[in-house]
Amino acid sequence: MGVNHKLSTIPINSKYKSIQTLNYNLLLLLNSNLFVTQVKEDFLNLYAMSAKKLLFIVNPISGGRDKREILNAISKSFDPSPHSYDIVNSEYSGHSNLLACEAVNKGYDGVIAIGGDGTVNEVAAALIQKKTALGIIPCGSGNGLARHLNIPINYIGAIDIIKKGIVESFDYGLINNQPFFTTCGVGFDAEVSQTFANSDNRFFHSKRGIISYLENIIRSGINYQPKTYTIETESGEKRYKALLVACANASQYGNNAYIAPQASMKDGFLDVIIIEPFSFIDAPHIAIQLFTKTLNSNNHIKTFRTKKVTIYREEDGAAHRDGEPFITGKQIDIQIVEKGINIIVSPSTTPQV
Repeated sequence: MGVNHKLSTIPINSKYKSIQTLNYNLLLLLNSNLFVTQVKEDFLNLYAMSAKKLLFIVNPISGGRDKREILNAISKSFDPSPHSYDIVNSEYSGHSNLLACEAVNKGYDGVIAIGGDGTVNEVAAALIQKKTALGIIPCGSGNGLARHLNIPINYIGAIDIIKKGIVESFDYGLINNQPFFTTCGVGFDAEVSQTFANSDNRFFHSKRGIISYLENIIRSGINYQPKTYTIETESGEKRYKALLVACANASQYGNNAYIAPQASMKDGFLDVIIIEPFSFIDAPHIAIQLFTKTLNSNNHIKTFRTKKVTIYREEDGAAHRDGEPFITGKQIDIQIVEKGINIIVSPSTTPQV
């Protein structure tokens, strides 16, 4: 274990050799912006180095890859370290959520999800409105939240961010009172999620990531018929015939498929995207726009921002949250919850999210 530091005392780097220590409260009395910025960085570095208690939750089947090399890297990175940590495997659907809830009750400072978007959602759902922070080592086929937050897909880089331990607060969403962190929606994308989840070869597909995702888009799209939706916000109601209605807290589904290129997890708003019917000829162009952050410029796309939206449809059916499908009713209530989840991120990426 390293030396225990008190957060009220900040070690000063070589620029300030004449000063041995500085009480953080004195920052209020300083006039130099440069000095304040430097001392703030010193304070963040000190906080990150202070001892943390971490739990790593591993989904052993996510992404179809062996996790032993990741666990070995964690051991090498955190031993020796001021941090203490434990590693557990999730064994069934929903188990990661239970493990994360237990971690909160046991006083862990951070819970690290080693898996795909489903694992991240389960862990994050246990941490909403809690002090305990979410960490991510992405190992799935989409990795939507990790990509939005610029967390490296390379596990070495992701572990380095966790070790630095910088925590920021972000928004999350609720769809019929169930939390989501990247996107949720109804229509075509929910049907694709359901097809992907029901695939007999999902384990094999997960290895191929974007290829399998596109295969399921094509398979679902051949027979998919647009639906009629009534969308209600504070501004009133409007009816749309649409292929899908998506609500985004983050910019992408995963695999760098940007359904809401301008979405931010810190602005307190949902980005609502309505894709109206388009011809087979238009499909390749829309697909290109989806992966080049230009989808919102397409004439078949309607977008707006809101804090709360209700979607009415003609029958019960599939919806999704963070790509995980579920069956729900004709009325779907969606809202944003501001600054409700703490996430371990790189400080250099936070202005962009």
